[in-house]
Amino acid sequence: MAKRFQGINWKKDIFGGIVIGFVSIPIAMGYAQIAGLPPVYGLYGSLLPILIFGLLTSSKQFIVGVDAMPAAMVGGILAQLGIASQSLEARVLVPVTSLLVAIWFFIFYVFKAGRIVKYVSIPVMGGFISGVGATIILMQIPKLFGGDPGTGEVVALLNHILDQRGSFHLLSFALGIGTIVVILLCKRWIPKVPMTVVMMLAGALAQGLLHLDRYGVKVMGEVSPGLPRLVLPGFLWVKSGDFPAITPELPWRGGYVPRFFLFEIEGLLEFLPDLLLETLGIAGVIMAQTLLASGNYARKYQDSLDHGRELLAYGAMNVGGAIVGVCPINGSVSRSGIADSMGVRSQVASFVASATMLLVILFGTPIIKYLPVPVLTGIVMTALIGILEIKMAKKLWKVGKNEWLVFMLAFLGVLLFGTMGGIIIGVLLSFGEVAMRAVIPPTAYVGRIPGHGNFYSLKRNSDARPIKHTLIYRFSGNLFFANVDLFCDQIEAGIQKDTQQVVVDARGIGSVDLTATERLLQLYQELKARGIYFYLTEHDGSLNDQLKKLGGERLIREGVVRRTITLALRDAGLEKPYELEERREKPEKGIEAKERLAEFEWVFGKEAEAKMEELAQAMAEELAAAGSKEEEVEAKLLDKEGVRTSWGLLGRFDEQEFWDFMEVNLEELVREGKMEPELAARVERHIEKRRDFGEKKLEELNPQAAKLLASHGEVIRNYVKRTHPKEYERYLELRRKQRK
Repeated sequence: MAKRFQGINWKKDIFGGIVIGFVSIPIAMGYAQIAGLPPVYGLYGSLLPILIFGLLTSSKQFIVGVDAMPAAMVGGILAQLGIASQSLEARVLVPVTSLLVAIWFFIFYVFKAGRIVKYVSIPVMGGFISGVGATIILMQIPKLFGGDPGTGEVVALLNHILDQRGSFHLLSFALGIGTIVVILLCKRWIPKVPMTVVMMLAGALAQGLLHLDRYGVKVMGEVSPGLPRLVLPGFLWVKSGDFPAITPELPWRGGYVPRFFLFEIEGLLEFLPDLLLETLGIAGVIMAQTLLASGNYARKYQDSLDHGRELLAYGAMNVGGAIVGVCPINGSVSRSGIADSMGVRSQVASFVASATMLLVILFGTPIIKYLPVPVLTGIVMTALIGILEIKMAKKLWKVGKNEWLVFMLAFLGVLLFGTMGGIIIGVLLSFGEVAMRAVIPPTAYVGRIPGHGNFYSLKRNSDARPIKHTLIYRFSGNLFFANVDLFCDQIEAGIQKDTQQVVVDARGIGSVDLTATERLLQLYQELKARGIYFYLTEHDGSLNDQLKKLGGERLIREGVVRRTITLALRDAGLEKPYELEERREKPEKGIEAKERLAEFEWVFGKEAEAKMEELAQAMAEELAAAGSKEEEVEAKLLDKEGVRTSWGLLGRFDEQEFWDFMEVNLEELVREGKMEPELAARVERHIEKRRDFGEKKLEELNPQAAKLLASHGEVIRNYVKRTHPKEYERYLELRRKQRK
């Protein structure tokens, strides 16, 4: 235990804990209402459960509490049973859901279910979280303008918002929207100021001074101070005589007695199997979100996270939640984000937050009755806006439409079919993603770059050329019944009239099944009948063992499997240097067929030229800042090791391309008055020296690459001329003067 508190910043952790405690007041109260409980139960959920989690977790700084998703899911359970929010039945049933969730966590621990999180992709989880956040926002919208919250899925919620338009109250709406706008703007401009606390206090002050309730603004009710009464889930401690219909007259009239109300809730017996399934879903959501989020923080700070221990902590904290009567407790992304921004690095913050909430419950509850409901709703909605993964959706749209589609399906699944439907859709999408990646792995036709060893993708490297009469095909995934057709079809599509040998680069194939083995035999036989050699190369030797067991001995016996591509080509009668032919396919969109940026093209693809220009501009600006210091110019340009940029050391081929971009940027800096012409001329002289040195070095190391570079100069100059016409003309003029 002592090791957990070594090397921490006590001031930051203690102050962070105090802020988290105050921030939790409006957020937790709002979420408690969503779960169908009186607002004060949100405060209770920030006492014992947080303390238990802080003692048991292996995470150093993750924060838990009453949170959006479990609260919404519990609220959905109450809605399905027709139980009124904040009713006696709700106060009985909600802690039962917490206890059942805790039991599921203990079952998860026994079966090591934490490993399942590895199979839930980030787009699926992001879509699910965003769907839940959007659903709760729709639930809360009527409260912004003085109405009552809704329940259900998106269609029902939209209808409810329309139905509540008769309750529209302009002042309430202004307070709610104003709260959201102020918090969001301050989050951007002054992120370290806890505006949720500020707005909560401002709302209470406005009510105290202006009596907003007199003008029709709803305010929070009276909250009794004092610690929560510990409960047995399913029981309710009631005062004898307070509920004549359900409480017998007892000799100790006026005392409190436990009453088992759970199965007196109408319809619960029929709903019990669904309740078990719903709480399983809640536990699954808490596990997935909390493990993923706390895992992100662990990786960020290079800490270790024990999944088994975390599951026990989640179970124990929900037992704590059940005995104080609150809804299931979840990891709070919003509160953990606040903690991280304040430099919190240990669970001391959780202990301090719990102690802060204790003081609020004992001495600070009188102020809660002054809280305007629209202000509290606005605070809750800003926290919900924070969990919407808008940035993730934008990023996925830019980099991969397939993953964006997965994100949107998970998002819409929650909106249209509820949290449980969203969970099922999310799990199916996650496994669907795994299946799709296995069925459609990365593939490529490969060839050789003149003057270079190894084999390169023809699509990714525009300098690569196919070897004459040869198809080399790379398949980067396990080969089985679902993708063997793709394998065979792509090989067939790559075969030309003059193809004499097909070589499969199988280094990515770790396993085959019976169907794939039979298709390999069939393909081999068909190609052999057409006079085409067929080879499997570069794979691990275990693949040969699998082929033997699955009836593919013939492939081994007849020399189809070869250790390397080179040995396969040698068997087919081809020796180095291989005779190359013209390209068979166009390079990727954005890379012109003759543009050869070597490693840069391979790394940056269609952004190669722009990235090279960016690096050249950065170096030119550095030299301009150096002024007349000759030694700094020489250090930058005449290092025999090569040219080192912010990206790293440039290869010999890339370096020669770099100087063309560099000289154009010098001219641009001179024209803009950012560099003295004398300095630019001196730098250009050094560039010429460096260019000559690089060309000679490249000629020594690789004559073929040197010839390729010489023929390529015109292509790069055309690109520069197209993008910087004025600077290019001045560049040509200076080059002519230098040659004279």
